[in-house]
Amino acid sequence: MGKYEALAKDIVANVGGKENVISVINCITRLRFKLRDEKKANTDVLKNMDGVVTVMQSGGQYQVVIGNHVPEVRADVDAVLGVLDTSPADSTQKGNLFDQFVELISGIFQPILAPLAAAGMIKGVNAILSFALGQSFQASATYAVFNAMGDGLFLFLPIFIGYTSMKKFNGSPFVGMMIAAALVYPGFVDGTVAKTFAESGGLSLFGIPFSVPTAGYGSSVMPIIAITAFAAFLEHQLKKIIPDVVKLFLTPFFTAIISIPLGFLVIGPVMNLASDALGKGLLALQGFNPIIFGLVLGFAWQVLVMFGLHWAIVPFAIIALAKGEPTALLIAASVASFAQTGAVGAVMLKTKDKRLRELAIPAFISGWFGVTEPAIYGITLPKKRPFWVSCIVSGILSAVAMALGIKAYTMGALGIFSFTSNITLTGEVSGAIKIMIVSAVAVIAGFVVTYLVGFEDDVIENPIPDKKFNKQKTNKEIIGSPLEGKVIPLSQVKDAAFSAGVMGKGAAIEPTLGEVRAPFDGMVMILFPTKHAVGLISNEGTELLIHIGIDTVQLEGKYFETFVKQGQSVKKGDLLLKFDIERIQNAGYSTQVPIIVTNTQDYMDILVTNQSTIHQNEVLLTAVNAQTTELVANPV
Repeated sequence: MGKYEALAKDIVANVGGKENVISVINCITRLRFKLRDEKKANTDVLKNMDGVVTVMQSGGQYQVVIGNHVPEVRADVDAVLGVLDTSPADSTQKGNLFDQFVELISGIFQPILAPLAAAGMIKGVNAILSFALGQSFQASATYAVFNAMGDGLFLFLPIFIGYTSMKKFNGSPFVGMMIAAALVYPGFVDGTVAKTFAESGGLSLFGIPFSVPTAGYGSSVMPIIAITAFAAFLEHQLKKIIPDVVKLFLTPFFTAIISIPLGFLVIGPVMNLASDALGKGLLALQGFNPIIFGLVLGFAWQVLVMFGLHWAIVPFAIIALAKGEPTALLIAASVASFAQTGAVGAVMLKTKDKRLRELAIPAFISGWFGVTEPAIYGITLPKKRPFWVSCIVSGILSAVAMALGIKAYTMGALGIFSFTSNITLTGEVSGAIKIMIVSAVAVIAGFVVTYLVGFEDDVIENPIPDKKFNKQKTNKEIIGSPLEGKVIPLSQVKDAAFSAGVMGKGAAIEPTLGEVRAPFDGMVMILFPTKHAVGLISNEGTELLIHIGIDTVQLEGKYFETFVKQGQSVKKGDLLLKFDIERIQNAGYSTQVPIIVTNTQDYMDILVTNQSTIHQNEVLLTAVNAQTTELVANPV
């Protein structure tokens, strides 16, 4: 495993464990889990975990937002998960039809987005060289090689999708490639086969006539997805009836010999018609009033990205580009990322919160390269106004871009690397210059408006000092009980993250009084906005998490009252929080209070009192730095 092994283990534990995971993929910043039961995931724990930006649940996926280093985390998560059981029965789609569609499309296209972007950039480089060097370059072998590098993936796109879609449908991916290869067989792509049989009545299969699109199925998307969906279903049925001794080769044989002819005769033609109709419908909506279309799409784009719903639009842009048709569908994506970057820049310069500035710097940098999730989840959305400013700026300037007729001619990369996609295949750069200007205005407008409008800057009045807490000051540290109630072992807590000891060692209390008091002299490190948990650090360096109730983050602060602020110094016995036990229980939540030493690894052991009931300030835990057999159970 790599350097994110600990984080990977924590993530897997808090999504419900390996047995709750059906599959996991990743995009640019997120781990996208498909879980058997999302209710088993500890969302509040994950959201507040170091190394996790936030958690989103949308499109049938449980999305853990990590940041730019998500591929490395994904590798360690895969190592923790090992081989998953992905039987069809466990892969049943959940959610409404639209959620299922988004989850399906994202699962098919995400694995090939990077090579699609690379191919688009190569075509962009070819276009720039054509513009700079003229027709002599276009007639050169170098141009031909670059053209093949850029066009090859699009020409054989069904083979790539045959792999990813067959895998998505839990079939054999290489059988999916075999089916796709038949669809893009050169004789069908260049029309040679159709011409050969034109005089004898055209193409037929067992006497049944069929047709192939003029350009063949190369660069198509919908037909291969539909055919592999049928092929995966057929493959599973065949495996049930074919004897094991011949299953290895007879299953793909019968899958191919049934699916491919049916694809040519029925599925392919029907899906081509459906694809054309959907594409024309989206273009008609755009053509009705491109400015309004740009305004709405630009304003909504970041909201769509937050929930992964932009995948309902991306495939249509890919289809158009694969056919060699320019598209304006992804212009909003480019403008939105720059508006977001400008807003983050304003927060970064204006905030007086040192921690927020430290978070904003990497978010600002990644925004220039089109990766805006760290900015959205970590900076602008929590601050509200910067997020809506970026949406408004994006909407207005996307409408401007539509009015200027800016389009993409290739599948580009993100951020500043996307501009090459706006160069025509003949080398005309005016579109690229226009989008650069619009993007620059988006950054400036996002910055200026956010700076002027401002945001709630939650500056800590008494920030945590730079002094070093001495964790080895004494051989042991006595930790008083912050609550009154019944002491229960941590293993009996109704939350896997606590009961399994993932967060650290400690104990839990079933409270009889809804008050939380400081168990030692120290400081408030973390006070959750939902008021359901507080993190403390003692003057001796013990870090303590007091989590009131299970899943009570969903109450969003209701029935809780705080009496301290983050960064505030506290004395033993100071009132930290109050909560209404009866109302929380009536709302359906457990009021068990896990009390965890989160830096357990800094101590030899954490001893728990042997008392069954406890009062505030009586000894609950002893953090031991040296060998001892003493179990303290007397009042402090």
